[in-house]
Amino acid sequence: MRGKMTLHDEMTAMGQRALAASRQLALLSARRKNSILAAMADRMISDQQAIQQANDQDMAAGRQAGLSAALLDRLQLTGARIENVAQGLRDVAALPDPVGRAIRRWTRPSGGVRPSGGVRPSGGVRPNGLQIVKRRVPIGVIGIIYESRPNVTADAAALCFKTSNAVILRGGKEAARSNEAIVQAIITGGRHKGLPMDAIQLIQTPDHDAIRELVQLEGLVDLVIPRGGEALIRAVMEHARVPVIKHYKGVCHVFVDQSADPAMALAIIENAKCQRPGVCNAIEKVLVHEAIAASFLPRMAERLQARGVELRGDEAARRILPAIKAAAEEDWTAEYLDLVLAVRIVPSVKAAVEHINRYGSHHSDAIVAASAAAQKLFTGEVDSACVYVNASTRFTDGGEFGMGAEIGISTDKLHARGPMGPEELTTYKYVINGTGQVRA
Repeated sequence: MRGKMTLHDEMTAMGQRALAASRQLALLSARRKNSILAAMADRMISDQQAIQQANDQDMAAGRQAGLSAALLDRLQLTGARIENVAQGLRDVAALPDPVGRAIRRWTRPSGGVRPSGGVRPSGGVRPNGLQIVKRRVPIGVIGIIYESRPNVTADAAALCFKTSNAVILRGGKEAARSNEAIVQAIITGGRHKGLPMDAIQLIQTPDHDAIRELVQLEGLVDLVIPRGGEALIRAVMEHARVPVIKHYKGVCHVFVDQSADPAMALAIIENAKCQRPGVCNAIEKVLVHEAIAASFLPRMAERLQARGVELRGDEAARRILPAIKAAAEEDWTAEYLDLVLAVRIVPSVKAAVEHINRYGSHHSDAIVAASAAAQKLFTGEVDSACVYVNASTRFTDGGEFGMGAEIGISTDKLHARGPMGPEELTTYKYVINGTGQVRA
């Protein structure tokens, strides 16, 4: 009698099914894919009650487990948020399909090419008469590992499907019931319009070894995208045998230059910290130029403490704000995802840049400044995916950038950086047309 499948066997079978589905996805037209996405959105709305009931169970378990208010906010799916998720599916359907698009095309000079063979030597780059097109194609099979936000489930599935990629999803245990309900809705809706079997799969086992197995599926999984904290990223990188694009924590900064408009700086800091403190594009640190610290910090403290923000400062900041907590070394690299903010006084723009490049996570960082020289130095030297001038870091988002939904914010440099929309979920191939040329 056949024995029970091991986790390795189950994950391998899932990868094989995804690979087969990716071959079918490559054949779907843009119109068919958009029809399927619309059906997924409709099903999200018709299944809204079931999704919300599943989320209520996750929320109750999260409260019992002691999740913070910010993490519970990330987890919660209200009726309005479910409608927003469904609208996100429709927004993805409305986006241009990058698959098959020519990135570049060119024709090499003929230079005496004879169709039956040979190129006349000319020295240097030889003409050959070939017509070359660099064309966008799907990556293939993508594994996405993420934590408590269940809306990521629908966004990731939609974007991978739009770009003809099969996807294997692994959400956090906090949102297990919500993720299952969302996946059930989009698969059921999509199947009615021709969604290939196994194009979207959800890993349902809570076993952490499933992540290790997923990232080792060489030949079956083409790319893994982890979205989450340091422990998750480290676990993925330690075991990965397939390419990985990291969506790392958001240790985001605002630097207030001596040339800044104080009212603008206060509004940006309040928005970037308080609007949604539990998301990765919220700021965790504020750096203030020493020339304005004495006048600016008391105003900032009054405004933020009225919003319930706990401030932690370096020694110089605490001389101005003696009531705030002392910042420890680990505060400068911490992603709080809560109403906590670390503050440091710096002597120059250069010092701010050095601090951000040392302690930041290369996500999103901002300068508030009127000085063009300060802006130029900051944007030129801060090594982050998104660098802002006089604007909140909360805009680091595919929708705000006009990309529609996003798969996440890449803090890597290859092959994608910053918000990852449809184009970032494709690779390319060269298609070469000739008339019988052979190389001499």
